[in-house]
Amino acid sequence: MSHRPSLALFALAAAVAGCSDRTSPVLPSDESDPGVSAAAPARNDDAGARERLARRIALAMAGPGFRAAVKAELDRSPIREHKLHFQRFLGAADRRGIQDLSRGSGEPAAAIEADARKAIPLELYLPVPEHRLGWTGDENILVATARGDHEPPVAFDIHGRRQLLDPEVPPATPVLALVPVETDFDRSPAEGGSEAPFICCATGGPTYPAGLYMTSSHFVKTFEGWLKGSPEFEIHILGQSGSSDSLTSYQCAGEHASGYYVFDQNSLDWTGNVLLFTQTQLDSYRTQHPNQNFRVIALEDDDGACAIRLDGNRFKTFQNTLQSLYPNLTGSKDTTSAGLVKIVKRANALQKILRAAYSWITSQDDLIGNAIENTVVGEFHSGFNWVVRGENNVTNGWINLKMR
Repeated sequence: MSHRPSLALFALAAAVAGCSDRTSPVLPSDESDPGVSAAAPARNDDAGARERLARRIALAMAGPGFRAAVKAELDRSPIREHKLHFQRFLGAADRRGIQDLSRGSGEPAAAIEADARKAIPLELYLPVPEHRLGWTGDENILVATARGDHEPPVAFDIHGRRQLLDPEVPPATPVLALVPVETDFDRSPAEGGSEAPFICCATGGPTYPAGLYMTSSHFVKTFEGWLKGSPEFEIHILGQSGSSDSLTSYQCAGEHASGYYVFDQNSLDWTGNVLLFTQTQLDSYRTQHPNQNFRVIALEDDDGACAIRLDGNRFKTFQNTLQSLYPNLTGSKDTTSAGLVKIVKRANALQKILRAAYSWITSQDDLIGNAIENTVVGEFHSGFNWVVRGENNVTNGWINLKMR
């Protein structure tokens, strides 16, 4: 989980920033000339800046002092997976990181600073657990970067030689990843970086806010490439945006949410109690949108916690497919059963266009799917009552929803 950095890190940021033990095959370089492949690209964009920074880190890793400093910082990082905010790391300790990269690459510090500003916020860490445990700070290290989850990572050794790695299987050689930030480095546990405590009722026993909860989930894959470490699963409640025929996110539950909305699923299976939508939120939504219901959507977050980044047309096509197969039954609503028990059940949900503001410099999140009640799709899994259908109506998982 995330922790608040020191005041020194904030000052330094301002100066710079704006599993497997199998050996994966190394893909052929995208350069035919070995001499050319030894250098990072000269193109003046985010990808070019990241590759140049990765190569400079790799060259600096030839120095035992720099390797020791990097390993010490990684080991002491309180962030999950021992991540470092790269731009802040560069500026720390009187800009020691910039100077080390300058000496290692033979390039001026100004060029390194310019690329650090040009690149989007980046994080530096060893994403493969076996690599984190096994790397001793020696020269056996690669530095790699990639933008998308499943594009071949571009890697450099300590001599600056460029190679492409298998996007699906990590190599035996430890890999230090330089990738877009997925972590909120400024959030402390008290702000939602860990599971929130129970609210204690007057009788002294634990209780929960009334509302819609998820108590278990299973996904068929992580939807995260190995270079980007553990997955960041999120559940969003989508509902009508104003009076339009489009959807917006009313609530997010995930690792970087807050309070009862926090849950951290790092493998295919999760169990617990995570709040998705309070009864107060449900009542308010029904008052504002009396003829509309909500959708439960699962995502794997790539950039920016609890902020949906999906193409609206892609999302509309996805919803149109589901709507044609299960007319008016792809949504959800809370209601009361014949036994006067609060339940959540299938409902019509017609909005299809996603109102999701996203920037051209961020990659899109992985759309896992829309949760649909199991009786609608005719697919049943023991202990679960909703099936997560993805694009092309593929089953990508199943979850258990209940009202408390």
